[in-house]
Amino acid sequence: MKKFILFGFFFLITFYSALFAEDEPGLQWPKEIKKNGTVVVLYQPQLESFKGNVLQGRMALSVTPKDEEILFGALWFKAYLETDFDERTALLKKLDITKIHFPNFTDTARIEKFTRLLTEEVESWNLLMSLDRILAGLEETENLKTYTEKLNNNPPDIYFRTKPAVLITIDGDPIIKEVQGQKFEYVVNTPFFIVEKKNKYYIKGGKFWYVSSEVISGYAETEKVPSDIKKFAEENLPETEQDSITEKMDKAPELIVVTKPSELISTEGKPEYSAINDTKLLYVSNTSDDIVMDISTQELYILLAGRWFKSKSLEDGSWTFVEPADLPDDFSKIPDDSDMAEVRASVPGTPEAEEALLEQAIPQTATVDRKTTTVEVKWDGNPKFEKIKDTDVSVAKNSNKTVLLIKSKYYCVDDGIWFVANSPDGPWAVSDVRPDEVDKIPPESEAYNVKYVYIYESTPEVVYVGYLPGYTWSFGYHGCVVYGTGYWYRPWYHHYYYPRPVTWGFGVHWNPYTGWGFSFGIGFGWVGWGFHPYGGWWGPRGFYPGYRHGYYHGYRHGYYHGYRRGAAAGYYAGRRQAYNNVYRHRTTGVKTGVPARTPRNLNSKARPSTRPNNVYTDRKGNVYQRDKSGNWQQKNNNRTRPATQPSQRPSTKPAQKPSQRPVTTKPAQKPAQRPSTRPVTQPSTKPTTRPATKPATQPSTRPSTQPKTKPTTRPTTGQTRQQPAMSTQQRQQLNRAYQSRSRGNTSYNRARSYGGARGGYRGGGGGRRR
Repeated sequence: MKKFILFGFFFLITFYSALFAEDEPGLQWPKEIKKNGTVVVLYQPQLESFKGNVLQGRMALSVTPKDEEILFGALWFKAYLETDFDERTALLKKLDITKIHFPNFTDTARIEKFTRLLTEEVESWNLLMSLDRILAGLEETENLKTYTEKLNNNPPDIYFRTKPAVLITIDGDPIIKEVQGQKFEYVVNTPFFIVEKKNKYYIKGGKFWYVSSEVISGYAETEKVPSDIKKFAEENLPETEQDSITEKMDKAPELIVVTKPSELISTEGKPEYSAINDTKLLYVSNTSDDIVMDISTQELYILLAGRWFKSKSLEDGSWTFVEPADLPDDFSKIPDDSDMAEVRASVPGTPEAEEALLEQAIPQTATVDRKTTTVEVKWDGNPKFEKIKDTDVSVAKNSNKTVLLIKSKYYCVDDGIWFVANSPDGPWAVSDVRPDEVDKIPPESEAYNVKYVYIYESTPEVVYVGYLPGYTWSFGYHGCVVYGTGYWYRPWYHHYYYPRPVTWGFGVHWNPYTGWGFSFGIGFGWVGWGFHPYGGWWGPRGFYPGYRHGYYHGYRHGYYHGYRRGAAAGYYAGRRQAYNNVYRHRTTGVKTGVPARTPRNLNSKARPSTRPNNVYTDRKGNVYQRDKSGNWQQKNNNRTRPATQPSQRPSTKPAQKPSQRPVTTKPAQKPAQRPSTRPVTQPSTKPTTRPATKPATQPSTRPSTQPKTKPTTRPTTGQTRQQPAMSTQQRQQLNRAYQSRSRGNTSYNRARSYGGARGGYRGGGGGRRR
């Protein structure tokens, strides 16, 4: 029976892996085109620049006409980028070839012929690519890793507990408001269920009820809850799933109610430390928080909202911010299969941090229909505006949307779309102009995030738009990505309560499946109550719980219980609600994502090539091939066959290479009939086969025996000409291109293995979580 169960288990694992392991033709590299007997192979693009939504790059290529030798070259292109971060795909539209180059090839007529072929075939493509491969390719570009300055990195109040606890955040002093149609009141300025009846306050979280005579302290578990409050809670349950950890608890966790920016870290009993291999670091294993100790200094480090804070003790609360560059060197040495590998995305210089930074430069794009897309702006009384310091922009204070007043026009940004009106009451229309003044909005303003929403193009019917992660409050900061500006923005309250985005209080953390997520000590089932009409605490994306099912009983218990148990499940858990794409909040008027993967997305004549994806081009158009040993061979189109491709037929026409083939003796003709496969570094293996002659009669037929032969002498057809030494800079550039391509392929394959054909993994190694 056990054998049968094990067989079934491995069958399911194998089936699951095979189901998602088959690469889709549209995403395979290299690609091959056949036309009139000519075979064109295009290798994976190498990216050079990205600005707005315009991507530029180059591709190595080869052209093999029928019954002729292979010819290597490079083409440069420009394309418009459409993205879908939820699906991890990108579409290069309106591909435009700007230049084609065949090194050391001067046959103008044939160059024009091949250029026409490539232009006709390739420019008809809408090229589908993996977003992970594009991100890796962007590592070669310049000036993409922009950083946000002037963030507020002061630590919040940090609480530490050694038993289960939940942080209940109230945004400032409690605001009590009557529930319409009920005989009790509720706390408006919190996403938690807090109601008051007859001078008693009740909190509902998970399966537990609490009661206290004070709104911010003294809560204890209770089973005595008024029936009308119970019924009200049942009718307004959160849409998110209940937390599995809470459901297994026999005792209610402690409640910590706060009215200032705060965070909670906790352990299951006394902290238990485990070693991080190959470092002088320890980590706390009985927690779902990121807690690391540097043995050499005995200092503790915690990671909150992408920021590191340190202290000598977990208990005393004397935490200070650590600039990313000041982290101990061993942080960058954390192995990528460690239980703490996830924090590598918050350590500058690691591949995970580099990828996260590059993602800050890629927009989520959409096409907006002018006629059917609109916005409803609500006001609590007459519109009130306040000028943003050092700008010509005023921001609305008493609106449920971000509304700006600029040069007598009103602009509203909602769901990543710019709207414009001549009056604060509308009517509102989709704007095809993004006011330049918004670029000066500082992080101290609650409208700071709208500067990351862009307009690329427009027609009378549609507007092409996009936003960077900064719109969802994700920012690059000195080699890492952090969440939130760290500033507290005053909410609005009169008749209605309009909250503002917060950095602290909800356990913001990064995970490799969904990016930024929220938690607060326990998990789901505590926020999102239906009677709360507000959601501004979490920015445009709204509340999206972080994944934690990779833990064994909620905490780290090693690689097998954490990473391997939770990886695939974590992807699906994080993907159900399409958290990442703000444009999907709208059901009409907005087209987002890339088209379905059908052959129509590519030229119908293009297909995956069976050749290895190991050919690259430098910025000058020189073409190089990398072998399995890491050596580079330049492809010079000198009508010689590379030694690594003996199956490709060499030219045997003597008239084409008279200086290489003496026609007066038979021994000199043999190499033309049977190309040598020996390396060019061994040209003198048969020194006695050549009859003695005067040096003057045959000065250049055997370059290896004539030290003074000119360097332009070519080897016998079939051999690879020895190339000039590659410069250190060239080798470094090619090695970086190879490493970027390898990382992109690894990320893509890993994404598919954990998340299906459309990917979903967002970087990071082994580890755990949430």
